[in-house]
Amino acid sequence: MAKGFGRRNMEEVKTEEVKIWECTSETCNCWVRDNFKSSEKPLCPICNNDMKENIKELQVVNNSSIFSTK
Repeated sequence: MAKGFGRRNMEEVKTEEVKIWECTSETCNCWVRDNFKSSEKPLCPICNNDMKENIKELQVVNNSSIFSTK
């Protein structure tokens, strides 16, 4: 019998509280990380409604774009 069959050593997923923007529409569940937004006060990329700030516990993702604010 093989022990550990199909198991891999997984790296621990690093998470942190991240500022996000959530769509204000009741029928849309779109959200965007703050450091991936396209303007200071973004509109929803799905339905074009306003978005509001919030905080979410998410996996760490680095944005190396020249347009990133961080």
